Amino acid sequence: MDFSEIGKGTLAPWSPTKKLVIAGMYRYVRNPMTWGVLLVIVGESIYFLSPHLLLWFLLFFVGNHIYLIKSEESDFVARFGDEYLEYMQNVPRWIPCRTPWTRRSSSNET
Repeated sequence: MDFSEIGKGTLAPWSPTKKLVIAGMYRYVRNPMTWGVLLVIVGESIYFLSPHLLLWFLLFFVGNHIYLIKSEESDFVARFGDEYLEYMQNVPRWIPCRTPWTRRSSSNET
């Protein structure tokens, strides 16, 4: 809902957001959906004692890490400029911060 209401778009690449969304979990970590998938995979690898799932976790993490840096983050810098650079400086990519980040001069937060 934040992507359509705040961002005026969707997560889909054919209809991307027009505004940067810094709401909900995105105030704690820049990639909460990927982070959630990683937690599920590592949890499954522990629960099932599966080295294959642990390998999948590592491959998924490395692949996403490279993609996020090379493609997504550079695209966001091009689209949102200084607003995204400020966000990058204040919200970690992978390890959530303890308190939510709030921009001082934006109506983007909920």
